[in-house]
Formats: sequence, structure tokens, C-alpha cells
Amino acid sequence: MKILVASSYKHAWNSVRPEAELFIELQNRGHSITILTQKNIEYKSKFEAAGIKVIECYPSKKICIKTIKIYRKELISDNYDIFYAFNSKTIPNAAFASIGTKVKLITYRGTTGGLYRHDPSAYLTHLHPRIDGIICVSKAVEKDVKKRVWKNKHNIVTIYKGQSTSWYTHPPANREDFVAEKNAVLGICAAHVRPSKGIPILLEAMKLLNCSSFHLILVGSGFEPYLEKLEGSSVKKNIHFLGHRDDVPSLMAMADIQIQPSISGEGLPRTIIEAMANATTSIVTTTGGSPELVDNERTGYIVPVNNSHEISGAIEKFINNPQLIEEFGKRAKQKLENEFSSSITADKHVDFFERLLSKGSKPC
Repeated sequence: MKILVASSYKHAWNSVRPEAELFIELQNRGHSITILTQKNIEYKSKFEAAGIKVIECYPSKKICIKTIKIYRKELISDNYDIFYAFNSKTIPNAAFASIGTKVKLITYRGTTGGLYRHDPSAYLTHLHPRIDGIICVSKAVEKDVKKRVWKNKHNIVTIYKGQSTSWYTHPPANREDFVAEKNAVLGICAAHVRPSKGIPILLEAMKLLNCSSFHLILVGSGFEPYLEKLEGSSVKKNIHFLGHRDDVPSLMAMADIQIQPSISGEGLPRTIIEAMANATTSIVTTTGGSPELVDNERTGYIVPVNNSHEISGAIEKFINNPQLIEEFGKRAKQKLENEFSSSITADKHVDFFERLLSKGSKPC
């Protein structure tokens, strides 16, 4: 197959890596990949070493005439089978560039919510009539998208991003930097805080715990307003706020439990994947794709949203049964290796693309 990709590769390395490695894998399998992206991306040399053609073209806005012309020229000149667009800037330009061509246009959707039939801007992205299929990051996202689109609901599928434990595994950070007690249990919550992250629920769960040996590490931005409310609280001494850190995988490897108290809006959280790669068990809520990563009472615990008592109870289960921490963590790593490998992801993309192409192609 000849596949044209329009995406951004100027994000954090581990954010772009699963997607980038997918196309390197497909190129290595004999498919012909061309990538339209920004100038001076770090992955360019690796793409080109694999034989992938890189065209430095990235839209400055949702409808960029210059970009549409370049996209269209490339489509017509090389007779592509698949055009795969990934974000709110590349999707509209890819859609307009594809009008009148036989290429199958695929889009990627990574979050729940924010896609509505009454919103005119939605018809520039996933509701654009030119789109032939949508690949979703999780089943939760797929379910949400199917409620919104008008046609081709059978061509909306979930394909998990391929992962490798080697991308995230690092030597653990030093526990003694945070706790002196040998029997202490360490939890970690890594997030760029928004209301949907449910941080007040987690901090309320801390107040409910009947255990002074549990310590919570908070990593990321936006925690400060919530921590100010804990001044004078007895649990404050057991909470360690680190702010932004570049060593999150090492902190995940050090921690006993990864906790994600989100109340809405999760696609397939990378923090859970980082924890799994480091054999760290998780406590997550039922929102979004989080339950698709955790097997309840086997690799971690899944609790209802907005329920501090359930989070507190799950933490206490680990405190009272410390052998579960290692047991669940090992299973979590095995799950990542067995169910979320890059090879599986590549297989499913090829199967989906071939299914679309087998139906024939009618210019729109």
C-alpha cells in the first residue's frame, strides 16, 4: 500500500514515538510511507533511514490554502491508497485536498467529548463528509465518536497505540528522597491538572486513609490551588509535590501504586502505560479508556468516578496486602507486552486499510 500521513511530530518524544514507530514498522513491511509534517523534527533522520519520504509541510491553521495545494499535488502525483490525518489542523486540510480523488481518507481520534453535531467546526474534522474511516485510541473514544457521526459508523474502529516497555523503563528513583520508613507504601499521581483530573477526590481519599505510612507523590503542574487547601491538615506531611519533572518513568518505577482519579475525558492515558511498563500497579476510575488498560483485581483496581471512599479503600487493600503490589505490577507489565505491542498495532492498521480498500473507492 501507498500511505500518506499528515501529523505533528513536535511533541514530547514518548508522545510521538508510538505513532512514529508504527509507520517505520509499516515501511519495514514493504508498504510505501510518505509523511507530511513540520520542519526540523527530531524523528526526520530516523524516518529517512527507514526509507520513509518526509515532506516538510504543516498547516498554520485549519484551512490553509497553501497546505491544501501541497497535499493535493502529492496525492495526485503518487496515486496513494490511504491518506491518514491526525489532528485538528491536518484533518481539515487533508479532507479538502482529497475531494475528487480515490484515496481513502482516515482520521485519528484520541479523546472523548468535544465532538458535537451542532458545532460547525466539527464538520471540518471528523464529521467532514469526505472522511472514510476513523481510528480511535480506545473503545471509550470509539463509542463516543459513533454517537456523533452521520455515516460509515462501521468504519469507526479502535486500534490501540503500539507500545514497548523499553521506551519507558528506567532505573527507579531513590525512595529515601521521599520516605525513611522501610514499610512505607508510595503512591504517585502524574498530571497536568484540569478539573477532569479529579485531584480533589484523590486528596479527600488521603484524608480518609487510616495509615500514616502511605505517602503520595504529585508530579506535574496545577496542583498548587488544591494543596493550599490542605494547610494545617495532618495528611500534608505525607504528600510530596514535585512540580514538573523529566524523570516520570523513574518515579513510576520507584512508586508502589500509580493513581489516576479522573472524572471524565480520558482517551488512553500515557501515565498508566508508563506505570505498566515499569511493573507498577494502578488505581484508576471508570472514565474513558483507563479500564481498558487495567484488569480489575488482577493488574490493579478500577473504582467509580467521584468516589474518594473507593479510592481510599483500594489504597488500603494494597497497604494491607503488600504482596499484591508486586503481583499486580508484574501482571500489568505482561499485559502491556502481550496486548499493546507495536506489531499488533501494525497488523490491525493493515487489516483496517485493506478492508476499506476492498470496498472500492468512489470520488467524493
